[in-house]
Amino acid sequence: MKKNTTQEERLVYLIEEFKADSDEYKDLQIPEDVEEKQRILRSLMNIRMPKTMSDDVLKVQDEYLSERVVEKGVVELSDIPIIRDGLSIWQGDITRLAVDAIVNAANSQMLGCFVTMHTCIDNCIHTYAGIQLRAECNEKMNQLRMKYGRDYEHPTAVPMLTDAYNLPAKKVVHIVGPVVNYELTSALEKDLADCYRNTLDMCAENNLKSVAFCCISTGVFRFPNKRASEIAVQTVTEWMGEHPGIMERVIFNVFKDEDKEYYEEQLL
Repeated sequence: MKKNTTQEERLVYLIEEFKADSDEYKDLQIPEDVEEKQRILRSLMNIRMPKTMSDDVLKVQDEYLSERVVEKGVVELSDIPIIRDGLSIWQGDITRLAVDAIVNAANSQMLGCFVTMHTCIDNCIHTYAGIQLRAECNEKMNQLRMKYGRDYEHPTAVPMLTDAYNLPAKKVVHIVGPVVNYELTSALEKDLADCYRNTLDMCAENNLKSVAFCCISTGVFRFPNKRASEIAVQTVTEWMGEHPGIMERVIFNVFKDEDKEYYEEQLL
């Protein structure tokens, strides 16, 4: 594309390229409204299977997403107050955080959410990171399937580290939280605690000094929000006490007012 390309020109170009990459939606009409165009591009990215894309398209995608990050507003670590002992609460979109790592609540396939415009954190992170994130996750899963068999699914509480691509964060830690199908059990509570502990271990091993945790396993995985907050704060506090000076900041990222209140109860 030419120099001084506008965001809307990038947007239309990307829609055309992603349409051409899709047999099902190659004849899709592009609307006039910018927000509708953004919805279509996000949807086309959401449903796209991991496969190669030309460097020219990736370059424009990266330029477009980098500008979208600026439009949404980057939140620096210095913008988030410390409550106590290196712990913080921040309410908002985790894809805005310029930290060493953000935590993604993944599913056992580890490829992101394929539901168009879904509001889950998995969908949001993959959307604003760009299609390279799904490709890297797929590459790692293929390597694991070669080792463990083609039916391999990623186990609960085992973190996977990837680049963050077009996000302000440096890395993404993907982790599968426990699913509460019937009643909450001590085994499920241990699994959730292991998600936090194992993620912090991975951060320490990779010299990642700041991490933002989402509310793992709440929402569609049906872990009770209040109990999840208690386990998260207790586990992180214990880990920080056992590993003094390793992590500079741990942020509990919340989106709902309900979760913000639960974490404030634990920390204030």
